[in-house]
Parts: sequence; structure tokens; C-alpha cells
Amino acid sequence: MSQHNSALLNTDQLAGLTGARVAVVYTEWNESIISGLRSGADRVLQQYGAKTLSEVAVPGAFELPFACKALWQSFEGTEHKPEAIIAFGAVIRGGTPHFEYVSQAVTDGILKLNLTLPVPVIFGVLTLDNMEQAHERLGGIHGHKGEEAALTALKMIQVCRSLSA
Repeated sequence: MSQHNSALLNTDQLAGLTGARVAVVYTEWNESIISGLRSGADRVLQQYGAKTLSEVAVPGAFELPFACKALWQSFEGTEHKPEAIIAFGAVIRGGTPHFEYVSQAVTDGILKLNLTLPVPVIFGVLTLDNMEQAHERLGGIHGHKGEEAALTALKMIQVCRSLSA
């Protein structure tokens, strides 16, 4: 885990989360960025003994909210459901308004899921102007957003567990 992210949370706060259940939905677009996000998340989840129950790939960021909801529904009737879902994507600005439309749609979609699903959906979608910004967010000057997403998932699992206790 990068030193930058270790300061995000006191690791003592995450004690007792061994066996936490997480699912990941990620895009196929911008595979090198997504791979970096997923690797960072995997490191953190393994560090804290969390289990990744399912990983689902979708074509692009626009499809993330649907897939997160469908993934949650696929666990209906099962005993061990995910306690958090992480959505990973990367939208890179181009020369058309497409960037704004996709970025806003995926943001709104994940927000709606957080208000309707009984588990948190973590926003791991990078909105970038260029590849340099991606590298800055995969262990560069802006930390590692994959690690941060996993830490956020674990912290939200902890919050949910404490509220239901």
C-alpha cells in the first residue's frame, strides 16, 4: 500500500474486518488504468483479510451502475452477500461532449445505487484529461485510487456493521 494512502485511515480502525465481503465491477475500456486500480484494491483487501466474492467486467463506464445493481441482485437468496461493491472505470476527455455525458451519467447512477441498495457502492471511476493524470492516480502524486477505493469499502463495511449492531 502506498505511503500516501496509509494516512487515510488509522489501520486500527479496520481491526475485525477479516472476512469482509466485497464485489468488484470494472470496465474493459482503458484496461491498463483499470488493471492498476484493481491491483491496488486487491493489495489492500488482501492486507485486511477481505474476500472478493465476485468480479464482473462491463464494456464501459456507462454500464457500471446497471452491472452493480445486477450483481447485487444475483446474490438474492444467498447467505453471503457482498458488504460493499467497488465500481472501477476510467473516462478520458476527448474532443466531444461525450466525456461530460458519460461522467455525469455514471456519477448519478452510482449515487442512486448508494441511496437504494442496502450496501455501499464505492465510486472508483477516474475522470481524466490524459494518461499522465492516470499515472498520478495510480501511485503518483495523487496517491493510489485503487487502494483508496478498497480502504473506503472496508471503512463503509465497518460503518454498516456498527450501525446494525
